[in-house]
Amino acid sequence: MTAYLILAAPVVLLIAVAAAPFVMEALRKPMGPDARGRAQGEIAHLDSGETHYRWHGPRSDRVIVLVPGLTSPSWIFDALIGELLRLDYRVLSYDLYGRGLSDRVAGAQTLDFHARQLGELLQVLGEKGPVTLLGYSMGGAIATRFAAAESDIVDRLVLVAPAGMGYRPAALLTRAARAGIAGSWLWGLLGPAALRRAAAADAKKPGGISDVKARIETELGRRGYLAAVLSSERNALKESVASDHHEIAAMYIPTLAIWGEADDTIPISGVGQLASWNRQAHQEVIAGADHALIVTEADQVAETLRVFLHDVPA
Repeated sequence: MTAYLILAAPVVLLIAVAAAPFVMEALRKPMGPDARGRAQGEIAHLDSGETHYRWHGPRSDRVIVLVPGLTSPSWIFDALIGELLRLDYRVLSYDLYGRGLSDRVAGAQTLDFHARQLGELLQVLGEKGPVTLLGYSMGGAIATRFAAAESDIVDRLVLVAPAGMGYRPAALLTRAARAGIAGSWLWGLLGPAALRRAAAADAKKPGGISDVKARIETELGRRGYLAAVLSSERNALKESVASDHHEIAAMYIPTLAIWGEADDTIPISGVGQLASWNRQAHQEVIAGADHALIVTEADQVAETLRVFLHDVPA
C-alpha cells in the first residue's frame, strides 16, 4: 500500500498542477450586479455587453474620452483626471471589456473589438462629437483605430506611450501568447504572480498609486480578467496601426504623442515610426519617465496636453 501511494503521489501532484488554473478561475467572482455593488459610475447597456463608465466634471461641449490599456481599468487615469478638469474639459472614463466593472464578453479582443465597444458607448450616451480621444498604451492603439474609422466625431487624438509602434511585453506574457492552449494554461497558473510583482514595483515609484497592489488583487479575484488580458495580447497588440495613422494624417486630425524616455514596454523608437506615418503629429518625450508616466508624470502629461490644445486648432 505504501509503495502504491509513493508511486501515485507524482501523478496526483501532476493532475493538481494541471487543474490548478481552471479551479482558481472557477473560484473567482463572476462579473455582475453583486460584483459591481455600489461602485461609482454607471453601467451602459451596449449591444456587445454592459460597460462601466463615469463622467467627471460639469456638462461641457469640450469632452475628453480616456481609453485604458491592457491590464488596468479606468482607475489608471485617476491622477490625470484631476489635471484635465482644470483644463475645463468634461472627462469620460470607462472600463474595457474584461477589466474593471465591465462585462466579460466572448470573442477575440482585437482592435476592432475594443473600438466597437467605444463606439457603442458614445452612441448610447448621445455623444456625437466632437470629442478628444486620449489613449494610454494599448488604449492608444484602440483610440487610433477608432479615430481612423470615425474621423467625423474625433477632433483631436492624444496618445500616451501608445502601442502599435513597438512593444516589449514581459517574457511570460510573450510565451503564453504564442503557445495556444498550453499558453492559456501557463498564463492562468503564473500570470497572477507576474501581475502582482508588476504592481508591487509600480507601488514603489514616486507619485505612483499607493494601493495599486490591492487594486490589481481585486482584478485577479474576478472571473475573466486573465483571459481578457491574454486575448488582447494575442490579438489587439499584434495588429498594425500603420494604415490607421495614414488615414488620420490624410484627414488632418491633430495628433499628439507623449512618450516616456525610460519606457521599457513601449520603446522610444516609436517616435520615428509615428513620424514616418504621420509627419503632422506633434511628439513630446518626458525625460526619465517610464511606462507608468500616465500616473507618475500626470502633471507633465496634462501640461503637454494643455499646450497642444491651446496651440493646435481642431
